[in-house]
Amino acid sequence: MAGRGRAPKRVVGLLLAGLTGLAGLTGLVGCGGSAGTDAASAGVRQVLDRRAAAVRDGDEEAFVATAPPGSGATSERAGARTEFRNRRAVPLTEWSYRVTGFHRSGARATADAELRYRIAGYDRAPVVTARTLSLTRAEGRWYVSADRPADDASRQLWEQGAVVALHGEHSLVLGVGQSRGMLRGYAGLADRAVPAVRQAWHGEWPGRIVVLVPESLEDMAELLGAPASGYRGIAAVTTGVVSEAKRRSPRSEGGERAGQGPADRIIVNPDAYGVLGSFGRQVVLTHETTHVATRASTSAATPLWLSEGYADWVGYLGTGRTAAQAAPELTRAVLDGRVPDALPEDGDFGFGGDAGKLARAYESGWLACLMIAERWGEARLGEFYRAVGAHEKRAGAVEAGLREVLDTSPEKFTELWREYLRERLV
Repeated sequence: MAGRGRAPKRVVGLLLAGLTGLAGLTGLVGCGGSAGTDAASAGVRQVLDRRAAAVRDGDEEAFVATAPPGSGATSERAGARTEFRNRRAVPLTEWSYRVTGFHRSGARATADAELRYRIAGYDRAPVVTARTLSLTRAEGRWYVSADRPADDASRQLWEQGAVVALHGEHSLVLGVGQSRGMLRGYAGLADRAVPAVRQAWHGEWPGRIVVLVPESLEDMAELLGAPASGYRGIAAVTTGVVSEAKRRSPRSEGGERAGQGPADRIIVNPDAYGVLGSFGRQVVLTHETTHVATRASTSAATPLWLSEGYADWVGYLGTGRTAAQAAPELTRAVLDGRVPDALPEDGDFGFGGDAGKLARAYESGWLACLMIAERWGEARLGEFYRAVGAHEKRAGAVEAGLREVLDTSPEKFTELWREYLRERLV
């Protein structure tokens, strides 16, 4: 994430679960006693099993048959056909439902479920998202009349329209409302970003990325399950998982080794991304790819100035941009005699507030990482990043990393950083 078009990776997470397939029904509420509830739950299991198998097998007619009988352009079966075709280009290798709640009233019912799916070649573990399914009973069978996100869950890309998939050398780009030529451009940027990040970051990671390109800012916000106002002017964000023991956000969860969980998704805001030049677009994609690469070494102990500063450091590496060119807001502040007293707090990276403050926060983190790379070496910068992330908790993590890797203290480091700002920006 970054202020000039990038956002916190921990902004949104994808909840994980270890089970696949239907694990049965819990929290059942129904009418007609135990036998009726059991029969209804069995019917629901059967229709969801058929629905999931149809997705996995790419069987459009079998999928449509899980919707209530009817004809016409506005029928539920017509809607199911559109839903299937919207998702058809996505290379899925798994699709299953785990029902967690069931509520019946006569011939109608609602099921709460966890949908698990994987994208072939990218997800080593399933993405899990909460769904609410409306069901109708007709002619002695249950049918799915609607399948929508649960109240606290985000939408999926294919719910916004027909997905176009484009495979790059190191990337999969999935877009809605975008031309193939436009998506090919994203794939080219992504495929240049991956080798650049590999050269800078020597930790373990899969070396491939998934890029989602919705049609608008509002659609991007739907994928994140957040208000669009918070991402206006933000060109891209990355969603992913971090270790539960080192959780850095209440909305990020996991515990897998690098490459063992769902692949991070880089989600583009086409409104903001579209106004960037070729240089800015490449920096953004390289920055976001860095977050994908460093995910396994990023934890609750990692401050945003370090995670964002490091991603910017990789993004600008080798571009030839001067500190003043890459940090205009902070340059103005330093020239006005307003040298920051301390490195930015996590709260300084919040979206929807003071744009200048946000930019200065990212620029401050980048210059701190640039200083480490120049003073102690690029290898030490990576070592410092991993050392901070390996700490069990936030308190003391940076202090320990500074002491053990850079042989300095927070006070001395801050003093060096403030002097570095004066040297580079004045």
